[in-house]
Formats: sequence, C-alpha cells, structure tokens
Amino acid sequence: MDLKPGAQNRQKREWLRREARSASAKAGPPLPFRQFFATSPVSCPYITGRAERKLIVELGGNGAALFYDDLSRAGFRRSHGFAYRPACRGCSSCVPVRIAVDRFSHTRSTGRVRNTNRDLAGRLLAARATPEQFRLFSAYLRSRHSDSDMASMSYGDYRGMVEDTPVRTALAEFRDISGELVAASLIDLLDDGVSAVYSFYDPLQPKRGLGTWSVLWLVEQCQRQGQPFVYLGYWIADSPKMAYKARFPALERLAAGAWTDFSRGAEDAA
Repeated sequence: MDLKPGAQNRQKREWLRREARSASAKAGPPLPFRQFFATSPVSCPYITGRAERKLIVELGGNGAALFYDDLSRAGFRRSHGFAYRPACRGCSSCVPVRIAVDRFSHTRSTGRVRNTNRDLAGRLLAARATPEQFRLFSAYLRSRHSDSDMASMSYGDYRGMVEDTPVRTALAEFRDISGELVAASLIDLLDDGVSAVYSFYDPLQPKRGLGTWSVLWLVEQCQRQGQPFVYLGYWIADSPKMAYKARFPALERLAAGAWTDFSRGAEDAA
C-alpha cells in the first residue's frame, strides 16, 4: 500500500474541485455551509490549571476527504468522524506543526534513531484493527499515559478509533527481524502528505526511540513519493508530552493563518 494521493492525484482533485464549483453554480442556490461548534470548557490535559475548548465540525458526505485536506492546512486534527482544533480563550499554547519534507535532513540525534532501528521493517496497511495491535496499544498506554481517559479503552474502543473514519486513513506497522510488532502509527492520507493521528510502541524498548522512528519513517515515505508535508498535530512548549516535536528538523508552525519556519516563529513569539 502506498501513501496516496500523490502528485497525479492532487491534479485530479484540483479538477474535481473546479467541477464541483461549476456544478454548484449551475444548480442554483449553494448547499448549506458546514456548521462548526465550540465545546464547553473542560480541564486541559496538557497544562495544569487551564481550561480547554475545541472548535469541532463533522466530517461526512462525498466531500469529506477534500474538506479535511483543507482543514488540515488550517491546523485541524481528526478524531473519528470529527475535525477539531483548540479554541481556548486567552490561551494559544497549542501550535500546529508540520515537517517540510523537501527541507528535511537528519540531525545527529535523528540519525542515531534511524541507525538504531535499521533492523525494523515498516509496512502500510488498511485501517483495520487487530488484537495484536491492541495489546501493544494497551501496554503503551499503561506505561506512558496511565492517567488518561484512553487508558481504559476496550478493544471495541480501539477498533472505533482506527476504523471509524470518513477520510483516507491507514496504519503503519513496524516489526523487528523476528516479526514482532514493536510500533504502529495511525495516519490520515492527505493531498499534500500525511497526518500522524496517533502512534504507539513497545514501552520496554525505550532506547530505540520508536516514537521518533515512526515519524522519520513517514518522512522517508513522503520523500520517496514527492509529498511535501508530515503533519504532527500540536506543539505545546509547557507540556513535556508535546514539546518533543520541536526537535524535528525542517519544522514549520502555523501562526496568524500562515505556515512559517518553526525557529523563526519561536523567535517572533519570544
């Protein structure tokens, strides 16, 4: 399975957009706009003492994938059949980030992770849950996120997370030379790259840096297929669980409606 759509698919999708606009104009009054909703404030899972609110919109219908492509460029993420982004009053700590694949080059740190995991084989599969994945997922949550709501997820919950998707979604599995599953990454396939939805790995192999490895593998796959970006979700400086993303080379951040070099954006914000 390849990371799709590639360049030819993007051209086709631009044609589809033009055709859709043309058909809408001929049909008379436009269809209703999709409705965005703000959630009620809840305790922030990343920064103690703060409240979290999200702007959400349902993804559905034949145009869900096209719609989500555009939302991803606007800093949205996906959970099941919804796209969301933070909408917290008085707080802008969640910063959307992505790796610009054509500018990526390994640092000493990422090079070590790549060399450490040369024995691993990655494979992209359809978004289908398996008991083997769930065992690894559960072990990861017990070790790394035992205080989160996800720690109590059943196999049915995990299956919903993987398979309940209205867009193009896949799973990357990573196995060692014995065939043992050591890491996996749920990803959405966009018209300009991939979005890393959720990654998990064997907590008993910390020296491998498997979380970093899964991102590096996605970067290499996008490089091979000429896709420009790997979307990583949100960087949060005050959250150790999210701050690690700043270590990736060629990182970009979304601020004031524009993507810019991460280091320059950080300097401007300082």
